[in-house]
Amino acid sequence: MLTYKGNPFCGGQGVYVRHLSRELARLGHHVEVIGAQPYPVLDEGVPLTELPSLDLYRSPDPFRTPKRAEFRDWVDAVEFATMRTGGFPEPLTFSLRARRHLAARRGEFDVVHDNQTLGYGLLGGPSAIGAPLVTTIHHPITVDRQLEIDAAADWMGRLSKRRWYGFTRMQKRVARRLPSVLTVSGTSRREIVDHLGVRADRVHVVHIGADSDLFSPDPAVAEVPGRIVTTSSADVPLKGLIHLVEALAKVRAEQPGAHLVVVGKRAEDGPVAAAIERYGLEGAVEFVKGISDRELADLMRSAQVACVPSLYEGFSLPAAEAMATGTALVATTGGAIPEVAGEDGRTCLAVPPGDAGALSAALCRVLGDRELRLRLGAAGRERVLSRFTWARAAAGTAERYRAAMEAAPRAGVAR
Repeated sequence: MLTYKGNPFCGGQGVYVRHLSRELARLGHHVEVIGAQPYPVLDEGVPLTELPSLDLYRSPDPFRTPKRAEFRDWVDAVEFATMRTGGFPEPLTFSLRARRHLAARRGEFDVVHDNQTLGYGLLGGPSAIGAPLVTTIHHPITVDRQLEIDAAADWMGRLSKRRWYGFTRMQKRVARRLPSVLTVSGTSRREIVDHLGVRADRVHVVHIGADSDLFSPDPAVAEVPGRIVTTSSADVPLKGLIHLVEALAKVRAEQPGAHLVVVGKRAEDGPVAAAIERYGLEGAVEFVKGISDRELADLMRSAQVACVPSLYEGFSLPAAEAMATGTALVATTGGAIPEVAGEDGRTCLAVPPGDAGALSAALCRVLGDRELRLRLGAAGRERVLSRFTWARAAAGTAERYRAAMEAAPRAGVAR
């Protein structure tokens, strides 16, 4: 299983690799994860092979200039040059390193599963990487690209975003040549076909899910009155945090004790920081980062309402995890969120994306109605248990592995 970025505390890729690899191992498969920095956190029984990059975006020294001795080969030179010219090199350079690594270990693996690298190095079929390839595309990054460009303040900002997202041209070309694509929702499947031009018969939906044992109700965790929890990055327009901040200001006019805990990095400037200052919410919005899964579960349990304000999601793990804890959910209808969150008024309260007024009204309704919170929380957990667990995801993924292995000999490839 390949992952060019495995941070378990930011974004869904690290979460996906960790939980899927664990559940595949529990089914009896041998899984080896090959990843670059930030390296994924894996569970016992799943080995990690480190395939280091120059780690140009590491904290606290992002966009750093490596020392001469750090450069090992031409791939490192490409990585640094792309970064210095405003691009994002990691999907390409990781794919080139992975190709070289897999070629040296030809015959060791039955299948290679790429987690949305979509780099040129992974093309060429089993003859190039030593095994049939299955690729997960969570959603087309072209969606993120367009939203970021639309949110840019001026032409310089738009130019910078176009340069940064230059790798999406490569991902689009690669995606069209892939024999087997997995994705996490029906919405993502349609967009992969429409935006990336992948043939519909090559794209298969395997829903992912929550760790329903860890993210579960716990009466021992005290509910904090007025607490709203969300998982978001302040500087990513896609996540819609600014609309939740605006909604919070409206909520506090009716319920002064309402406050927001954001699981994610705080931006010191930008639209979200400006909105917090403008509405006088400094004491009502708290950012936490780097917390453990158990701490995250307890935080969700302590909330009266969990909120997913995103403009778009390819699946929405935060929605599934909140529902699994039995916490009432308010979510937008952006992207695949309704596919996860379910029916408005039964398993969640649903609002249009980007509508701070509707978001405020829904939050006020849930905060003010204990019976509604209990009903939504119980129905939400039941929905997750019946549809969105990692054990179900692993079983569905293994079926696609078998299909890829069976198709390889028919394509003239010896295993």
